[in-house]
Amino acid sequence: MRATRALTAGALALTLAAGAGWAAQASTEHAPAHKPAHAHAVEGYQIVTLPNANVPNFQRRTLYCPAGKRVVGGGAEAQGNGAVLVGSFPTSHGTGWVALGRQVGYSSVGISVYAICASA
Repeated sequence: MRATRALTAGALALTLAAGAGWAAQASTEHAPAHKPAHAHAVEGYQIVTLPNANVPNFQRRTLYCPAGKRVVGGGAEAQGNGAVLVGSFPTSHGTGWVALGRQVGYSSVGISVYAICASA
């Protein structure tokens, strides 16, 4: 079975921003002796998953963050022969992640959804 994975722009930007911050701090000779508590951590960071399930082609699967948390990134996976991830994006209210896909030659597709959540 062939799997397709997608890393969203939000998750990539968060990863790159964190990495750039760490690299900048590591290369600064005159860095302050103390570091702010928020410099290396996202408060309440949690990865939430919606396991693979077959759904009709183009049907949205939505995963929500736990109460009190907002989505800061996410992604999805389309599974099956000829599976294509059609969409992977945050909900309109920023409380979860949406994914949809299709599978060539079939009426359904396997979709898994992942959300990176943090305290609001």
